[in-house]
Amino acid sequence: MAKKYLHEVDMMRVFFIFGVLLNHTTTAFIQQMSSGGAARTALLGSHLLIHFTRMGFMFMTGLVLTLNYYHRHQWGRFFQKRFAGSGWPYLLWNGLYLGLAVLIGAPSYHWATFWSDYADMILHGNAWYMYYILITLQLYLAFPLIVWLFKHVKHHEWLLGISFLLQLSIVTWIKYIMPGVDRSQWLWWCRAYGVNIFTYQFYFMLGAYTSIHYQQVTHLVTAHLRGLTIASVTLGISTIPYYFWNRAVLGLDHTHAVSPHQPYMLVYDTIVILTVFGLGQKFAAWRANGMPTWFATAIHNAAIVSFGVYLDQTLALSILRGALSLMTLPDWACVILIPIGYVAVLAMAVGIAWFCYKVPPFGLLIGRPQWHILARNRRKKVPAKIITANPQPAKNVTE
Repeated sequence: MAKKYLHEVDMMRVFFIFGVLLNHTTTAFIQQMSSGGAARTALLGSHLLIHFTRMGFMFMTGLVLTLNYYHRHQWGRFFQKRFAGSGWPYLLWNGLYLGLAVLIGAPSYHWATFWSDYADMILHGNAWYMYYILITLQLYLAFPLIVWLFKHVKHHEWLLGISFLLQLSIVTWIKYIMPGVDRSQWLWWCRAYGVNIFTYQFYFMLGAYTSIHYQQVTHLVTAHLRGLTIASVTLGISTIPYYFWNRAVLGLDHTHAVSPHQPYMLVYDTIVILTVFGLGQKFAAWRANGMPTWFATAIHNAAIVSFGVYLDQTLALSILRGALSLMTLPDWACVILIPIGYVAVLAMAVGIAWFCYKVPPFGLLIGRPQWHILARNRRKKVPAKIITANPQPAKNVTE
C-alpha cells in the first residue's frame, strides 16, 4: 500500500531552508557594516531570533528517516542509499568550493595545499556550511540504534523525556562549564561539539517520536497551536534582551552569545519546531481545500530541491558578498537592502538547485542523481534492430 504524501513536510522543509538563507544573508550584510554602529548592533542582537533553523533541520531529518525506514530492516540498503545520497554531494561541493576559492585567489587557499585543505574540510566539516552534512552522516550510523530504542522501550514518552534532560545537561555544560575546562588533549570530535551528533540528539529523537506517534502529536499540537504560536513569538522577541544579557552580564563574545547550544535556545527551538509542525498541518488542510495551484506547486518544487539549496547557498551568498564589496554603503542602506539581497540569494540558490535537479548529470550534486534519465538516453542512441518476419509479441509491461 502506497504511503500518504505528507504535504506538511514540504512546507516545513521550505520554512526551515528559507530561514537558513535569511540568517546567512543577514550575516553577509552585517559584515559590511561599521563596527559598533547602532544598526549593526541591533542586527547582531536579533540573530538568535532566527537561529532555530539548524535544530529544525535536525528534527526534520529524524522525522523523515523514521517515516521511511522505521518498519524496514534492510540496513545494508539503507546505508548504501543514504550515504550515497549525502556523501557524494558532500565530497563534490567541498571540492568545487575549494577549487573556486583557489581560482579567485581567496586568502589562505592555494593549489599547493589543495589536497590537504580538502582532506581537512572533509574530515571536520568546517567550511561552506557543510557541518550539517557531517552530522547527518553520523546520524545514519546511529539511526539503527534509535530505531532499536523505540522498538524495545515500551514507554516512548519516558524515552523522549530522558533525551530532553540529557540535551539540557549537554547545553548547560557547553555554556557554563566547558569554557573553563582545558580541552587541549581532548579528541577533536569532543572539542568540536558543533559537529558532534550527541549535541543534537534530542531533536533527532523528537523527530522520530513525532513520526511514530504522528496522529497523536498532530492532534496535540493543533489543539494547542495558538498557545504554541504565542509562546514562540514571545520567546523569539525575548532572544534580543537575552543576547545582550549574554554579552553584558555573562561577558560572552558574540559567537558564544548567539550559540544555539544554550538552555534557553533548547526551549525556544523546541516550541518553534512544534509550532512549525502545527502550521504545516494547517498548510496541508489549506492545500486540500482551495489553495491556489501555483502556490502549492511552488512549495512542492522548493521542497524537492531544499537539500540542494542548502548545498549551493554558499555560491549564492558569495555572489552577494562580491556585489556588496564593490559598493560603499552606509549602515542604514545595508538594512534597507537586506530584503532585496535575501530575495536575490533565494532566487539564485533555488535556481541553481532546480537546474541541477532537471539537467543530468548535475542531480548528483544535490543528492538526486538522474541515472534513470541517463540510462534512457543511452537506450535511445542504440540503433533499432531490424524487424524479422513473424516477430514475437511484446510482453505486457505489467507482468
